Amino acid sequence: MISVILLGAGNVASHLYKAFSASDSVEIKQWYNRSYGAIKSFKNNTEVIDDLSQLKDADIYILAVSDDAVSSLSDTLPFENRFIVHTSGTMSMYDLEKKNKRGVFYPLQSFSKHADIDFKKVPFCIETEDKLKLQLLKDLATALGSEFYKITTEQRKTLHVSAVFINNFSNQMYRIAHEISDADNIAFDLLKPLILETANKVQDMSPYMAQTGPAKRNDKKTLKKHLKLIQDEEHQEIYKLMTKSIQKTHGIKYRFDIKRKKNNER
Repeated sequence: MISVILLGAGNVASHLYKAFSASDSVEIKQWYNRSYGAIKSFKNNTEVIDDLSQLKDADIYILAVSDDAVSSLSDTLPFENRFIVHTSGTMSMYDLEKKNKRGVFYPLQSFSKHADIDFKKVPFCIETEDKLKLQLLKDLATALGSEFYKITTEQRKTLHVSAVFINNFSNQMYRIAHEISDADNIAFDLLKPLILETANKVQDMSPYMAQTGPAKRNDKKTLKKHLKLIQDEEHQEIYKLMTKSIQKTHGIKYRFDIKRKKNNER
């Protein structure tokens, strides 16, 4: 049984708490948060505290807090020579206070408060300065049914940038598409099968090979029609930028010659 103390009460911490609670191999010894109100509803299931001086001994202390809070919280821990890890995609292992043994337990996934997470589909990027503690992180990931990968800090930072393109930027594209379809009273639900098909396609082929659309086939008439349909100037610029990026990737040279309409001509 791996004993864990969880520090923080954000999205990552909340999902980890739920997953650890469901595991027969993990004991949540305590759950700390500086605001007791955020975790007090769990007091019947585990010991919840808002005072660092009350922290007990455990195999692993997981700092599932914002990047800005990692170093400061690590500095204020009232002990030394214990195993402390953070869950950040961008912070270095060495941002943790050196008085303790340090590591990283980074789940490569997007966490929303009210969306369920299947940790069997969440890879963990792990890193330690103490090789003896590496197996402990492997065991912890395994207890959640997750795959694990030994990743350096620089590799993890690169992964995080890639993840922003895949998740955050693509979600913004969904939002823009929602706005465009909404403007013409078109249900966004009509586009959801396409979202799923796009994601499923890259499970079996590279994104390069999966690319389709008017930019890829250099369909100039369709590109011009689309730009005339898009009313928002910022969205129009995004469309141009993405089209140019796709065409550059696939060796197509094309210059947009659409003149933006003046406001009084719309």
